[in-house]
Amino acid sequence: MPLSADFHAIAGRVNNWGRWGAADEIGTLNLITGEAVRAAAAGVRTGRRVPLALPLRADGVQAGLIPGRVNPLHTMVQINQEIFGPDTVATSDDAVTMGLQAGTHWDALPHVSHSGRLYNGRPAATITAHGGAGFSGIDKVPYVVGRGVLLDVAAAKGVARLPGDHAVTPEDLDEAAEFGRVQVRPGDVVLVRTGQVQVYLAGDKHGYGHPSPGLSVRTPEWFHAHDVAAVANDTLTFEIFPPEIEGLWLPVHALDLVEMGMLQGQNWNLEKLSTACGEEGRYAFFLAAMPEPFTGATGTPVAPVAVL
Repeated sequence: MPLSADFHAIAGRVNNWGRWGAADEIGTLNLITGEAVRAAAAGVRTGRRVPLALPLRADGVQAGLIPGRVNPLHTMVQINQEIFGPDTVATSDDAVTMGLQAGTHWDALPHVSHSGRLYNGRPAATITAHGGAGFSGIDKVPYVVGRGVLLDVAAAKGVARLPGDHAVTPEDLDEAAEFGRVQVRPGDVVLVRTGQVQVYLAGDKHGYGHPSPGLSVRTPEWFHAHDVAAVANDTLTFEIFPPEIEGLWLPVHALDLVEMGMLQGQNWNLEKLSTACGEEGRYAFFLAAMPEPFTGATGTPVAPVAVL
């Protein structure tokens, strides 16, 4: 169905076009200031490190829903080859073919468009077959390091995993913040846990993707009001799937990426982080989640690490 008047009304309320100038290509990452990073680093107490990425593997999370988004195909191109002659040091090399959004990843701002436009009002036609994204490609992202906050919606509700038809609302985010006794600050990277990744970890990739809990179309206004720098969660589609409004596909993507200019991430494994935050009794941490800088790419693999 066409984008509704309600969608365009929300878009108008969260729009950041021009907020950091007409030439801006990184959107809400401008909110991760040097002061915010220093404060985040000062919050490290134990040095406990928690990896948040799923392994990149041939039987990964992709099940064919999106054409061309293939799981990693790993090939050895050299195996113990003495390339400088007999009895010299031997090397082994690898090659991989994969969809850049196949596993744990960031969506770059031009990953989606609507009404012919990308973030900051640029034409969607600036994405080309040979050049990729002419503006705001993932290579333009200078950093994603700073304060991370886990909003553990599932734990706040006393369940291991939200049901597949649960649309995470602003009220759910407030409840999770209260549960974790944490305040979301400007420039934070917010991680929203639904528990859905457990389905994939148990071996059911089809059940992982559909039906899936995820963010409601109401949440972008919450992120905008809190000046969040980026958001990621533990689902395949980020927003609830199938959509909460029948026929309205990927509205949260459009509001986050196009209107706000806010990176969003999917397929993050937040299970160990949930355990660690519960054991440590705190839900804020230092987060390092640098994207791989593929020139012109609309997304990229990421191997995030939380440090408590």
